Amino acid sequence: MPQLRLRAPSIAFRTLQKPRAPFGVPMRRIGDWLERWCEAERDQLALWLPVGVGLGIAAWFCLPERQGWIAVILAAAGMGVALLAFGRGSRLMRALGIFALTIALGCGLAWSRAERLGHRVIARATIATVTGRILRVERMPPKGTLRLTLAPGDAALPERVRVTIDEDDAPVGIAPGATVGVRARLVPPQTAIAPGAYDFARVAWFMGIGATGKALGTTSLIATAPPAGLSDRLERARDALERHILGRLDANGEGGVAAALAMGDQGAIPNSDNDAMRRAGLAHLLSVSGLHLTATIAAAMFVTIRLLALWPRLALRVPLLLVGAGAGAFAGIGYTLLTGAEVPTLRSCIAALLVLAGIALGREAVTLRLVAAGALVLLLLWPEALVGPSFELSFAAVAGLISLHEEPHVAAWLEKRDESLPRRLAREAASLLLTGLVVELALAPIALFHFQREGLYGAGANILAIPLTTFVIMPLEAGALLLDLAGLGAPLWWLCGLSLRLLLGLAHHVADLPGSVAMLPVMGRGAFALLVGGGIWVALWRTPVRLLGLLPFLVGVIAAVTTPQADMLITDDGKHLLLRSDRGLLALLRPRAGDFVRSTLAEIEGEQADVPIALDDLPGARCGPDSCAVTIRRDGRAWTILGTRSPYRLDIATLAQACAAADIVISDRRLPRSCRPRWLKADAPLLRRTGGLAIDLAKGRVQAVADEEGEHPWARRREQPDLQAGHL
Repeated sequence: MPQLRLRAPSIAFRTLQKPRAPFGVPMRRIGDWLERWCEAERDQLALWLPVGVGLGIAAWFCLPERQGWIAVILAAAGMGVALLAFGRGSRLMRALGIFALTIALGCGLAWSRAERLGHRVIARATIATVTGRILRVERMPPKGTLRLTLAPGDAALPERVRVTIDEDDAPVGIAPGATVGVRARLVPPQTAIAPGAYDFARVAWFMGIGATGKALGTTSLIATAPPAGLSDRLERARDALERHILGRLDANGEGGVAAALAMGDQGAIPNSDNDAMRRAGLAHLLSVSGLHLTATIAAAMFVTIRLLALWPRLALRVPLLLVGAGAGAFAGIGYTLLTGAEVPTLRSCIAALLVLAGIALGREAVTLRLVAAGALVLLLLWPEALVGPSFELSFAAVAGLISLHEEPHVAAWLEKRDESLPRRLAREAASLLLTGLVVELALAPIALFHFQREGLYGAGANILAIPLTTFVIMPLEAGALLLDLAGLGAPLWWLCGLSLRLLLGLAHHVADLPGSVAMLPVMGRGAFALLVGGGIWVALWRTPVRLLGLLPFLVGVIAAVTTPQADMLITDDGKHLLLRSDRGLLALLRPRAGDFVRSTLAEIEGEQADVPIALDDLPGARCGPDSCAVTIRRDGRAWTILGTRSPYRLDIATLAQACAAADIVISDRRLPRSCRPRWLKADAPLLRRTGGLAIDLAKGRVQAVADEEGEHPWARRREQPDLQAGHL
């Protein structure tokens, strides 16, 4: 029978049957390659579940309006359902579908959590007598104050109020669970004073705090009721332990650092020591996290196993490792509750419990799956944790370390081997240095985004600081606390204080080195997203495709370092103006501005707090006691700025003439209608609607705090003005 030969189809026909990608590669081949790649990375796909949830949470916090939140939820959910319905035979389609659904879930979780925590927030400053039960006591010896979180009995006040009192005025017996009365000036939780500044109002919303204030007189103790529940008992134990540590080590900030290492509360650390630890890249040691919890659990397991091993019959019949893991779990949970269950501690506790479960099952548990599981649990329970630096720093550091040690070449190089002592020590030192560099690289974008600064010598400082803290300071402190039960802890406290002085000395030495800190202006969210997204891509994949994450990371680096500085920053109360002169000098309208305002505005611009000078000292400035005017140039145009800086009445005719000659007028009062500047009048009525402002004169762009607050529940209800209208 003759064979039939089929003629090859024409080129045009083949083009219709096999569409090609832009570079001439058939689309089917790309699809097949993607399926093979997805199959090769199948063990890594589950790691993207918390990433999807986090992306949805971030979308809710970043998008200002409800329409955007609804659009994200509907679009992500619809895409997820469609991909799952039409991609049943494709692993890639299923993975993308589940990822889209997690985005919708994350956005919905953040929205529902914020609405569910709804509580009263006072609308304006008021003076009131607050009588309520103490929920928490925070001691701040450097300032000589106590910060009390109260639950007032007055229905006209918010459910929680935070009041600062002088330590000298605190009555004897003040403790969690007691009832006190205090007259205080209460204000709403402080929103960001300028775009890019810290927004305490958002944090306070999720903490349930509706007002903050300062006591105006002495605080009276009304009742010293016994602890009402577990939370009161834990708070009292925490307060007693902190007072005990501060009583043992109360000199030169050593007690504050010791309390932070044990409890995570940094309020007792002097500002100079705190700043030195941050500049040296050692601030992570002060937050109770994996290092502290691991030491606690390891000590509990070691003691339990050693004690039980003293009975041979018990050791032969009972799985001591399993019992030790159980004891470690109880110790870890108790320590987490005792230290206040902050986000890093919760993350570490969840991860530690998973590790202990893996030990009990005889499996290796320290993997990226462990980190992903801990992150997923935290995000499902507390979605607001995602936008806090604590969550981001802790997970970035741990994920970076595990990803480094799971890399085959690095794991082979770091593997223990039979070699001479000098080579082994050199390998250990190189391992510590490499680990420090990876951690610093992972943490740098987050530190620059939230704090506008990053210590450049942290990798080297941590080589000495981490072993000193882990193997010297913490064991000495734990031993001293145990011996104090018998009144014998004094020698260990002396040694602990000596080692703490060594740690602080190292921090100050590194912080004072030239170029120890890199500072950048407030980074845009787009640049931060590129940096974080590229880092996650590199960390989670295992095939060479992971290297593609370097592209968005590098683009993010370029975008971050080229972030333009604002020409003007105006605070939400209109009292403070930070202006950048023609020569790049920063100048303040009110030279006696407090440290908080000075440091906040300078850091937004990526400068040190002591950089701004007085506006009076700028060349050509025309300043008096009540107002100040200056002319600067941007892109060939002269801008005249006028600011008032006293509460005294100004002559209306003179003010109108000065306003007419100015492009921008800033004031903390309501200016008359006759004040008509050429471009912008930022007086009290406008700033109440917009919040603080950042102005780019070259582009004629005004950014307002109200734009970032949007319709989120913690935002003050403002009328949205048209800031691009030119003349307001």
